[in-house]
Amino acid sequence: QVQLVESGGGSVQAGGSLRLACTASGSTYSGNCMGWFRQAPGKEREGVAGIGLISGVSHYTDSVRGRFAISRDNANNTVYLQMNSLKPEDTAMYYCAAKLVCRGSSLIASTYDYWGQGTQVTVSS
Repeated sequence: QVQLVESGGGSVQAGGSLRLACTASGSTYSGNCMGWFRQAPGKEREGVAGIGLISGVSHYTDSVRGRFAISRDNANNTVYLQMNSLKPEDTAMYYCAAKLVCRGSSLIASTYDYWGQGTQVTVSS
């Protein structure tokens, strides 16, 4: 069983930055893709960014492209989400996800096998 643990959430003013981290632990994770999702109250879970752990190829939803950057540290089974120029509409619970096979869109939640518990990001105006 794979456990994903997120960290780095918090409160920040608009225009600020945060860096989220997600570390996979438990059984050795040998999957190939990880991603970040977010869910605001009353809204559906949204794919934010995804990355291939071997290829390093990344994808972003349009609303964060140019402001957020996803990266990975394969040696430590950790994926990061650097969030810059944060906006109040970025406020949400952010979840890390992992899948064994990089099949399908990296921004669709149903394609992922494992999920973290989430970390809250709050951006004030």
